Amino acid sequence: MKTAAAPLLLVPFKEVRHEQPDDCLHYEPVAVRGKLHDWTIPAHRHEGLHQFQLLEKGGATATVDGVVYLVRAPAIMMLAPGSVHAFTYAANTAGHQVTLPAATLKAALAGAAQLESELGQSFVLDAQALGEDAAACTTIFEALAREFQGSAAGRVQSLMAHATLIAVWFLRHRGAQPADTRRVAMRDTLVQRLRALVERHYREHRPLSFYASALGVTPDHLSRACRAVTGQGALDLVHGRLMLEARRLLSYTPMSVADIACQLGYDDAGYFSKFFARCVGDPPTAYRESIHSGVRMREAQPLQP
Repeated sequence: MKTAAAPLLLVPFKEVRHEQPDDCLHYEPVAVRGKLHDWTIPAHRHEGLHQFQLLEKGGATATVDGVVYLVRAPAIMMLAPGSVHAFTYAANTAGHQVTLPAATLKAALAGAAQLESELGQSFVLDAQALGEDAAACTTIFEALAREFQGSAAGRVQSLMAHATLIAVWFLRHRGAQPADTRRVAMRDTLVQRLRALVERHYREHRPLSFYASALGVTPDHLSRACRAVTGQGALDLVHGRLMLEARRLLSYTPMSVADIACQLGYDDAGYFSKFFARCVGDPPTAYRESIHSGVRMREAQPLQP
């Protein structure tokens, strides 16, 4: 398989602003970048980073992996590593934003398997979902902000403690949502272990037997579990992750189809195009044109009446 460079729209942690040499995370009010970029943040992604946002005032049109959410404060958003996201904020929107390495967060949540299983997928929750609890979340963000601006002994440890509280708060509220508003797959341990493994290896085009062996089950058992939880077979989930990445690159980067094929581990761009067309319904070039021309309209999902 060919190996290619990282996607062009990648924003690594080292490019996120830092204020102290020992910054283990980054905090800033939402308005900082909002005002800097005229309240419009273009599509980008963070590899290996989790980002948590709390909107206290105003709102935004948030696009996460092609799905558009109409968000009004108070609302929260968790952006998982790799998710392509963009925001158009209402002027003078206020809130908080914390970005930290996913590996650091996973270590902080070690042992909390139910919470760890929720880290892989971005989500948005509105005022109806939060109820009167948003004020408690604001308190934690404000405490982290004070610590971030300071330089007292134990700063890193305190920042991570506050960040862990924020992550737990977000994940608990996400987990409290009714079953019909959540992906059932997120509650299944075996499927979540498969998703995590696929995230590391999907560009390598490993056979299903590789994933089954790594998870200590047979391919048939793995596929049955996936179908019971998601309605799809295990191999469908593997291919789905590959095609999600392909759609992201076609929609949000100027990369050629050949370069995208290489990026995704294909030696033959023609084979990639045929496989993409079979899975998505259009060849890559036609898919990109339909996105850019607006033929494939993204349905806005209002989170507030």
